[in-house]
Amino acid sequence: MTLLYKAKKDQEIITRMGKFVLEGKVISGSKIGEKIFILRLSLTPSDVIVPFKFQWSQFSIAFSFAMTINKSLGQSLKNVGIYLSSPVFSHGQLYVAISRVTSKNGLKILITDEDGKDIDVTFNVVYTKVFRKVM
Repeated sequence: MTLLYKAKKDQEIITRMGKFVLEGKVISGSKIGEKIFILRLSLTPSDVIVPFKFQWSQFSIAFSFAMTINKSLGQSLKNVGIYLSSPVFSHGQLYVAISRVTSKNGLKILITDEDGKDIDVTFNVVYTKVFRKVM
């Protein structure tokens, strides 16, 4: 368990949200699987031009958005992260997911097995029963 852990290349999933703290789980980098806590920071600007002092609070996080492979069809995106906890269920879906990104530098793929451990192989699922009727 780590408090205020943040490395630029690591990514986390927020698992619980509180008013003053976020709980998360590291999903990439050197500390995969580790539980983290991110505290809400109080910030006070040091600008002398402003004649009064004020303070605001915020979490030091960057948001990302998720969509299904089917919803991504027709999109062109600069950065794409693909999370495969199980093989894609239809022939061609892996191609659709990977082909949404505009350059290979913007593509990240995370593949896990049933136990949540990282692996580097996935299967292209093909239902041969469908193709028997075509021939």
